[in-house]
Amino acid sequence: MQTAPGEQPTFKVVQVGCGNMARKWTAYAAQRADMAIVALVDIHRPAAEAMAETLGLGPEHCFTDLETAVKASGANLVFDVTIPQVHKDIVMTAAALGCDVMGEKPMAASMADAETMMRAVERHGRSYAVMQNRRYTRQIREARGLIAGGAIGRPGFATANFFLGPHFGGFREAMDNPLLLDMAIHTFDQARYLLQADPVSVYCHEFNPAHSWYDGNAAAVCVFEMSDGSVFTYNGSWCAEGAPTSWEGEWRINGSRGTLIWDGTNPPYASAIGEDEEPGRFSRELTRLDPAEPYTGREGHDGCFDEMLAALRERRRAETDCTDNIHSMAMVFGAIRSAREGRRIPLAARD
Repeated sequence: MQTAPGEQPTFKVVQVGCGNMARKWTAYAAQRADMAIVALVDIHRPAAEAMAETLGLGPEHCFTDLETAVKASGANLVFDVTIPQVHKDIVMTAAALGCDVMGEKPMAASMADAETMMRAVERHGRSYAVMQNRRYTRQIREARGLIAGGAIGRPGFATANFFLGPHFGGFREAMDNPLLLDMAIHTFDQARYLLQADPVSVYCHEFNPAHSWYDGNAAAVCVFEMSDGSVFTYNGSWCAEGAPTSWEGEWRINGSRGTLIWDGTNPPYASAIGEDEEPGRFSRELTRLDPAEPYTGREGHDGCFDEMLAALRERRRAETDCTDNIHSMAMVFGAIRSAREGRRIPLAARD
């Protein structure tokens, strides 16, 4: 969607990183009348020029460094679709130049980097939101609605099973922690969303089954204590052939009045104690509860984009703002550290 002639877009965007993933980001920008891509940045200039051609932009909109691009274009928003090791430099440069940032997950390549980035963004009075598209499916939003509506009472024990056998080839199969570092961030973030709680501690056993085709540890079992008093357990493998779970995971959340079931593919439901059930009975009658209010927002990347842009317009923190997302990062790096050191790791609360 194009901005009307003579009308200045609210959001003037520099896209950093012009690979395949970047196409989702530029496609979203093209939908909005209040947004325009004003510059493209890639360390390989031909990649930026190739993307510029698809967007109808000339080579003068292409750059190899962010600072020059922002100063030349007058941008006020940066899309960071680079590799994790570069996120810190991109975010800190953008914030110092007065730009807000939206970026791909994971937030950073280390916990120390994530904390430094968060402080820098706050110091400059800017915002930095992270793409967590798996929070934005109809099913997970409706699962959260069941919990928020009291269908299962107070959550006490949540479990997610994640068993898939993708043969990626390439860098993932050479990583030390392919499952935890590249994929588990989604499931950990989903757990925080569903429970509306943050991690307090983690114990993790990470390993590589004998049949694995990965060089690093492709399986893990994690136990998280959460800030609401509940416990979240994660059982995952990326070398599990047969009977695969959904990429969204397979969920069971036990509460004081019932259990939420979501297999990641079909709509969630609750199996709950009836209102008239007498306390103390050995076995109680259970009632199936389906979502009462359907989710009507957009799903996936577009749903997360919509929330991040709404937050900028409303001058509030986005649901996936860095000050929130850092708790999901703590789960990832805490789990890796726990596995390495063979002990329970406390996860300090962060503002």
